[in-house]
Amino acid sequence: MGFRRRQVESPRVDLTPMVDVVFLLLIFFMISTTFIETPGLTVNLPKSSSQVLKKEAHEVRVYLRADGTIFFEKEPVDLAGLTQRLQAYGDKAAEITFLLMADKDVKHGKVVQLMESAKNAGFIKLVIATEKK
Repeated sequence: MGFRRRQVESPRVDLTPMVDVVFLLLIFFMISTTFIETPGLTVNLPKSSSQVLKKEAHEVRVYLRADGTIFFEKEPVDLAGLTQRLQAYGDKAAEITFLLMADKDVKHGKVVQLMESAKNAGFIKLVIATEKK
């Protein structure tokens, strides 16, 4: 009597369930992660309980650090250079929001200088950024 010899299959690891789990984890972390738009500059904004405004489509961001350094859209500039860049907007300045992100420890006079520079360049909408209390 001849018995058939059964072929022995080599053991295999099925990777499909592992790939499914990895994709589920990836989706979970993508959905649960919050993306907060923060500048790459360290600016401690003052606290305020005033209302939160929606982000404008056209805005110019100016950062003022505690040491008095001015940044125009993340590029360091001096007051004269900032004034020059703001005046380059010309007639479009009236439609664009001037967003001033000044550190809470900066001197008031420096903030007023930046606001005056924006006003002289023709900016009408001025927003001062704060953190929620």
